[in-house]
Amino acid sequence: MGKREEQKEQRRNEILTAALDLFVKNGYGATRIVDIVEQAKISMGLLFHYFGSKEQLYHELIKTGYHTINYELNGEGSPLAIFEAVAQSIFDKLRDEPDAGKIFVLLGEALRNDSIPAASRDLMAQVDVVTRSVPLIEKGQALGEIREGNSLALALVFWDAIQGIAERVAVNPELPSPEVDWILAILRKDRGERLL
Repeated sequence: MGKREEQKEQRRNEILTAALDLFVKNGYGATRIVDIVEQAKISMGLLFHYFGSKEQLYHELIKTGYHTINYELNGEGSPLAIFEAVAQSIFDKLRDEPDAGKIFVLLGEALRNDSIPAASRDLMAQVDVVTRSVPLIEKGQALGEIREGNSLALALVFWDAIQGIAERVAVNPELPSPEVDWILAILRKDRGERLL
């Protein structure tokens, strides 16, 4: 990549970062284009050079979030190992990428907000990792590695714990991150049943 392309990519990322901060702080509806321009310290024309509208900018962030959490949950092998790999991947991102927690906040808000753009709403409808986790939990229960109980409720607790941790990291990045094993204890049959 040439120097000019690197500068363009850097500017684009600066705009996305500014917009993410504002969408997380104010929500989609209350964030104005002029706010993003001021936060990114750019001209209105430059913003529209990179993104044609607030909706396009928001959708780009939603796509980033979609690719961040749209994990493959249909692997062969141990269901508990798949959940462990997913949780470890998320915790690594939260540790290594400053905006990763904010992406979780953005996605959480997008799931609850009917006023987001239709394209973003349609993409968010495909994100449902909770429901997609149910067959994997049921497989783990059949194999005796995941605790008994309502598989949908277990999926909710697992993913809500991760969502809550990610949101907390977004607000207070200096706080320590829990161990992945602590999150797995929610699902694990051997130690999980004693904890809960």
